[in-house]
Amino acid sequence: MKKAKANEKVLSTFSNFFIFFLLAAFVTTCCIMLFISALQDSVGRKFTQEEITIAAKITMINVVLISIVMATIDYLRRKYTVERPVKRITDAASKMVEGDFNVRIAPTSKWGTDDSFNEIIDVINKMAKELSGVETLRADFIANVSHEMKTPLAVIQNYGTLLQAPELPEEKRIEYAKAITDASRRLADMMTNILKLNRLENQQIYPKSAVFDLGEQLCESLLQYESTWERKNIEIETDIAEGVTVFADAELLSLVWNNLFSNAFKFTEDGGKVSLTLSADEAYATVRVSDTGCGMSAEVGAHIFEKFYQGDSSRATQGNGLGLALVKRVVDIMQGEIGVESAVGAGTAFTVRIRRNTDELEENR
Repeated sequence: MKKAKANEKVLSTFSNFFIFFLLAAFVTTCCIMLFISALQDSVGRKFTQEEITIAAKITMINVVLISIVMATIDYLRRKYTVERPVKRITDAASKMVEGDFNVRIAPTSKWGTDDSFNEIIDVINKMAKELSGVETLRADFIANVSHEMKTPLAVIQNYGTLLQAPELPEEKRIEYAKAITDASRRLADMMTNILKLNRLENQQIYPKSAVFDLGEQLCESLLQYESTWERKNIEIETDIAEGVTVFADAELLSLVWNNLFSNAFKFTEDGGKVSLTLSADEAYATVRVSDTGCGMSAEVGAHIFEKFYQGDSSRATQGNGLGLALVKRVVDIMQGEIGVESAVGAGTAFTVRIRRNTDELEENR
């Protein structure tokens, strides 16, 4: 392969020299013929055959020398201004094909060439940077999924083994079966959330917007947790403005409210309080979900929207760290805003601002 490339390079060099030779010969011959013709007219005599032969030989030598110089200059120009940048680009591309996305190409010197190669290099460097980030996320995602799946699978395996005991008491059998059911449900919920998040992140989502009453949707979502707040004796406080309509995707927004309410009740101890407020102006509808739970530190709050992140390891069995990642992605799709305020031991409050899209609301009235 290398020998074939070397032979091809030699043939290309001779080909370039031959082209320059023909060009130099044509130009020089034309110039000499014009010079001789003008000289004969000016001196009033014709040159002998011997003189013309000597001039032709000198001209031939000049043509060869000029061709060699021109070919050498063109070879050096191509080597330093074309071949070297192309080789650096192809080497970097080959490394990326092999999976090395940390490679970067230094810009070429602007001397003797235009800025086209630097434009290509800049695009390739940006592509490598993006691919590096995607590869890191993919590796982290696979590692996190594998880690998160180990716990429920281990629970299912262990309790399944215990259930095989021949003289297992009825109450233990029920307890172990419930543990298996809970672990299976958690595993199924995690897979569902992964699929939802994958769909939201990797597909172009076009919200199916329609006009609906946001207050009614919030109340319906909150009522789904009635058994939870009654069981934990949690006080519910609501301040919902009436008639707040939005032009948005109700199905996507329901994911936001369900996750926020779920977290509020999960982290609020018995006898605590969960509050819901809804207000609106012409541009935005603002929803605030707060609780009197354990709260979190500023360090934890900075990572809560990351996939699989769980600040409270003691409650890790109650979730999989995907809920708030879903919430953040949905809010971004809806061109809204989300913020969190929290303090350890004082509770947490999430504030979501959703665009009302007033122009569409007027059109749909």
